[in-house]
Amino acid sequence: MTWNEQRIVLITGIMASGKSTVAQRLSERLASSVHLRGDVFRKMIVNDRQEVHPDATEGQLEQLRLRYRLTAQAADTYYDNGFSVVMQDVVVGPLLHDFIAYVRSRPLYVVVLCPRADVVAKREAARAKTGYGVWTVAGLDDVLRKETPQLGQWLDSSGLTPEQTVDEIWRRAPQEAIIR
Repeated sequence: MTWNEQRIVLITGIMASGKSTVAQRLSERLASSVHLRGDVFRKMIVNDRQEVHPDATEGQLEQLRLRYRLTAQAADTYYDNGFSVVMQDVVVGPLLHDFIAYVRSRPLYVVVLCPRADVVAKREAARAKTGYGVWTVAGLDDVLRKETPQLGQWLDSSGLTPEQTVDEIWRRAPQEAIIR
């Protein structure tokens, strides 16, 4: 089953919350779809890449905003050309407002994956790649839960498989995830 009408979706959450897997599976359900990984824009910076730290400098935050703007511009371009777009990135704290403002296509669906921190820590330990450097799971989870605006659909996927998570997003999106 696919959603036939064109849409644009942001899947966010902390590292190892399931964003990549869920975004891919969700995009597979959409007709004419694109899965856009925002982190690709960070990886393109060869020299002077600014990683965001818990006590981020303005330079680090500006480079993060650049990444978000580039993601939004790419998403809007795909959308303008008839594609549904599922964007995924770590967009937490007050910068969620900025990211939403950068995306001009509407309706925009925002889904915040928020499995429990202990579940995320187990997932992170089992992954080949490591996302946490100067951050801790508990520290980033704290930013997510205490500083991120309560916009869109928040989904505790702790006990769900990726497929069940997509099913739940699918079921709840029209009522909870939409940003106009």
